[in-house]
Parts: sequence; C-alpha cells; structure tokens
Amino acid sequence: MQYCDIVMFMTQRVPQLKAELFKALGNPVRIRILEQLSAAEQSVSELKVRLGTEQSHLSQQLGILRRAGLVESRREGTSVFYALADPRVEELLRIARDLLLETLAASQSELQS
Repeated sequence: MQYCDIVMFMTQRVPQLKAELFKALGNPVRIRILEQLSAAEQSVSELKVRLGTEQSHLSQQLGILRRAGLVESRREGTSVFYALADPRVEELLRIARDLLLETLAASQSELQS
C-alpha cells in the first residue's frame, strides 16, 4: 500500500468505520446489554431476565453488537455466553455517561441562572 493510499484510507474509511461503530451503539437496548456485560460475562438467558426483553429481540441486538466487534460469544453446552470483546468498551460507556452527566449539569445550571 502506497502512502497516498494510506492517507486516503485514513481520511475516508476511518470516519465511516467510526460512524458504523456509533450506529451500533445507537440503541438503548444495546447500551444496556453492554452495561450488563461490563460487570461480567453472561448467558443469553441471564441477559433476557436482566433486561426483560424477548429472546428474538435480544438475539438480534447481540448479533449487531457481535458484528460491530463489541462483544464476543462462546458456546457451553446448549448455552451461549457473551462478553465484551475489549475492556475499552466499558471505558467508552463510562466516558459517554460522564459527558452526558456534565452536559446535563451545565444545562441545569444555565436554567437556574
């Protein structure tokens, strides 16, 4: 790969890939799944109970997260277990929460002024 090809990749493809990552994060159920998995690996049945969602909907959301590279799965007997694919996903969720809380606090402060 030549230098100009690398530059083009970095300026065009990387932003697109970032957008796809954020799109995968753009669903409240998927965020809740990732938050649950931040605590520990869990089976689909455990996630179903904790999230109170239908099996088919949960499986669909887990598939999106798996394709995005955010979670990984393993089979043990008849159960499928999911875990975060990278511990930095937990950090990403924490940063997003902190940014949101800071923005809300600033908005609340402005309203009180």
